[in-house]
Amino acid sequence: MFDETLLDSPDQLTRADPRGLLRAVAAAGAQVRTAARAAQESDLSRIDPDGRPGALLLAGPGPDVPLIADLLRALTGDGLPVRVLRPAGALAAPGALTWPLPRWVGPLDLLLVTSAEGTEPGLSLLLEAAFRRGCQVVTVAPADSPLAETSAHRRNLTLPLVTAPYAEPADHPAAPGPTWAVITPLLLLGERLGLFPPGTADVAALQAMADRLDAVAERCGPASRTHGNTAKTLAVEFGAALPLLWSEGPVAHAAARHAAATLTCLPGRPALTAELPEALTAHAALLNGSLVPGAGPEDFFRDRVEEPQPLRARVLLLRSPLPPGSDGPTPSAATAARDLAFSQGVAFSELETEEPEEAGEPETPPAERGGPLLIAAELLAQLDFAAVYLTLASADRS
Repeated sequence: MFDETLLDSPDQLTRADPRGLLRAVAAAGAQVRTAARAAQESDLSRIDPDGRPGALLLAGPGPDVPLIADLLRALTGDGLPVRVLRPAGALAAPGALTWPLPRWVGPLDLLLVTSAEGTEPGLSLLLEAAFRRGCQVVTVAPADSPLAETSAHRRNLTLPLVTAPYAEPADHPAAPGPTWAVITPLLLLGERLGLFPPGTADVAALQAMADRLDAVAERCGPASRTHGNTAKTLAVEFGAALPLLWSEGPVAHAAARHAAATLTCLPGRPALTAELPEALTAHAALLNGSLVPGAGPEDFFRDRVEEPQPLRARVLLLRSPLPPGSDGPTPSAATAARDLAFSQGVAFSELETEEPEEAGEPETPPAERGGPLLIAAELLAQLDFAAVYLTLASADRS
């Protein structure tokens, strides 16, 4: 059951949030500034900026790694393979996991290892395996943690994981917000290695990203009413729907996949993602009618008194700039997506980024506003707030 009235009561939202989810997502901008300052004061200059690695590999527990990989793919384009090392183990507990290193990894590749705790034995074993292969390794972990000590022993570059001061940790492993403390030093690393176009993730770009995260936190905070709050509006729309997160553009793809994972881990709501134009056919069957849990349509004599409301699909379109094709600009499928949803009678909305326009200048299309990090911050923060509101307003939250 979804209690929409809770969203317009800041006091009730605070009482419904003992795990500090709202505080965690609102502190994203502070996490970026703190992590950027710590990375600049570290030994980042030790890394050799000459030459691009043959492949970029990422390993670590939690939801941070898939998002980092998707953002790095979006920023590097198709010029650098980015691969996530999937953990193996008899249990999902971090202490029981191992991260096998592919046999083809060698001295030309770069391994990025991240950990919020730095206590996973499997990651230390991975560092030892990479050392034997001659693979370059960069670790993001808390200082003085066992993982940081292992990394220093093998003379790898270790970037300290530093969270914002006075930011209380959220009591949930999938809480959004702290992820930015892991992402930020790796963005600075990619900028120094020349993995991105110049200026994509330099100090000025990260400061602008932190400012954008603060702006979203102000617009989407609990004090803002649902009518003018994009995140609360999304939570209401997703409360009785199956979200279909369609995306166009690499940054939008990363935001959609992260949002689907967060909606599953926090409020326990299913969400499906697909990229345009493939989404037009991949999700076509979901647009034809309601998804009623329980009895099928042939069960004419079923009891409808306590029957839940039908679960209907709802399309949310996320857009970011498309990479140019070999024959020029890549055409957009957004218009076809809107037409398909409207023709099937399916609710359709588009999550836009807000950018102040100069007086007298023509309006900038949403997908072209700001750099890739600003667009990523805008999309991710709004979706994170929406997932938190959906969690807090659900009666079955734990």
